[in-house]
Amino acid sequence: MARIGFSCLCPASWRLAVPWGCPRPRLAALALALAVGLLLLLAAAAPRRWAAPPRAARQYERYLARVEELGATDTEDAALSYGIVVDCGSSGSRVFVYFWPPHNGNPHDLLDIKQMRDESSHPVVKKIKPGISVVAATPERATPYMRPLLQFAAAHVPAEKHKETPLYILCTAGMRLLPERQQAAILEDLVRNVPLEFDFLFSKSHAEVISGKQEGVYAWIGINFVLGRFEHEDEEDAVVTVALGDQVESLVRKRTVGILDMGGASLQIAYEVPSSGAFSSPQQEEAAKSLLAEFNLGCDVQHTGHVYRVYVNTFLGFGGNFARQRYEDLVLNQTYAHNRLHDQQTGLSPETPFLDPCLPVGLEDTVARGGQTLHVRGQGNWKTCAELLHPLLMGPNSSQASLAGAYKAPIDFSNSEFYGFSEFFYCTEDVLRLGGRYDALSFTSAAQEYCSQSWAVLTQRFHNGLYSSHADQHRVKYQCFKSAWMYQVLHQGFHFPLDYPSLRTAQLVYDREVQWTLGAILYKTRFLPLRDLRPESVRQAHTSWLRLSFVYNHYLFFACILVVVLAIVLYLLRLRRIHRWQLRSAQLDMLWLDKVVLLPPGQGDGP
Repeated sequence: MARIGFSCLCPASWRLAVPWGCPRPRLAALALALAVGLLLLLAAAAPRRWAAPPRAARQYERYLARVEELGATDTEDAALSYGIVVDCGSSGSRVFVYFWPPHNGNPHDLLDIKQMRDESSHPVVKKIKPGISVVAATPERATPYMRPLLQFAAAHVPAEKHKETPLYILCTAGMRLLPERQQAAILEDLVRNVPLEFDFLFSKSHAEVISGKQEGVYAWIGINFVLGRFEHEDEEDAVVTVALGDQVESLVRKRTVGILDMGGASLQIAYEVPSSGAFSSPQQEEAAKSLLAEFNLGCDVQHTGHVYRVYVNTFLGFGGNFARQRYEDLVLNQTYAHNRLHDQQTGLSPETPFLDPCLPVGLEDTVARGGQTLHVRGQGNWKTCAELLHPLLMGPNSSQASLAGAYKAPIDFSNSEFYGFSEFFYCTEDVLRLGGRYDALSFTSAAQEYCSQSWAVLTQRFHNGLYSSHADQHRVKYQCFKSAWMYQVLHQGFHFPLDYPSLRTAQLVYDREVQWTLGAILYKTRFLPLRDLRPESVRQAHTSWLRLSFVYNHYLFFACILVVVLAIVLYLLRLRRIHRWQLRSAQLDMLWLDKVVLLPPGQGDGP
């Protein structure tokens, strides 16, 4: 009996075979209909099973992963690797211990590095004071200075892992202020003596004084890693088109976030520059070279999916406290010059004070510089204060960078995102309670209302606990000034549009403080996954075959369903024609039988 089959590129077990001359066509049709119904049910369920999970589900999965990060690190897991970073700052040094599971072997993915947590789920971190620069005159004391931090780290990293645990000692601002000779002597002592006491992976290249540019890049890496901006893009995530070096085709990947960080003395900005662009002059090109950092976070130089070009600039003298000192110097000098020119006594006594628009109404204070004292009284005029601060954007002196005139890589404000830390957060949250998504209109309205209040009212609110627990009397006193300074820096210095919707001020990211040391360990360990790439090449080949297979391509699945349905329809039509032909044949047979002439007995017999 002939049979007709439909495989439609399906697995062998899915092959459909139908009898061509079936004696029971209706039963066969019913069986085929049931098969088609089953396939259609599978097809209806397939998109839900094979499609990417919805955004809410992905966010929930990420949330669960971050909750797991808050638990104690399983030091019994022999597959975990560890890394140690010591941040030698100006006021003290801190040691951070990180860990990560084996790399998944995919060259496009980074190590999944997390901060280690002890049995009580507390971050493994220890700080000592003062800074390492205290041993500048006696560099042989550098190792004893570092010993408590390294002993602390050694006690948390499993002993059998010490020999394969990299240790990085990275020094920042405090060491940068020392002469190079003293810097070298301190680092030399550490490189020579630390390996004698500890078994960590530590060499000359693991101890260095990093520049402000490096520190900014590490901070940028850290925040983007925590936010998941180095992962492959999802359909709903914002993307950016990046031009890389000599590559003809541009790369489309997740949009990273820029950072703004204002401390007491300095101001820093860092953000990705997707395209190199053109320069207006050779001087601008030279300035750009010193401010642009291009690096590859991927584990192989051949994989350019994680090549980033980042603009980093640090402005000394533009921090909140230092800006206030510069403002007071400006006011004192201008007032004394005005008094001499017009023979006036403004600010020379409490009875004739200088009316300071940057202080709350009624607040009385004095400014003393070089034997001169200026008496001031708060006027609380936020707009006037902002106008007076505009000249300070030019910089403290000619030898330091000017925020107004410094080269800034172009920012696509229509497709960018920034996070503001330190003073950007304190200024919006501690008193005004506007931390989070920044809105210029709401911020200026709240700042003006605050400045217009009398000092007595503000201090009463402070004592009643109406402000953040982090707010102190210094914050209440200088909030008017600092809010105006932040506004000027953001909109006049960096030229952020007043309607810019993508700036968020924050102190923590996912309920934890993000340190530049996380970015440092990510950058330093970027080549470690190389040993896992060979096994992954086999898995990738298998995965690529699966992606082209029937199961992983629901479009092909639907095409097969359509072919099967059409074949069944054609087959049923064929059965119908056969059925009609059989009926006609039966009718013809009846007619032929009606006309049969019966022969007499014996005539039909042969001889």
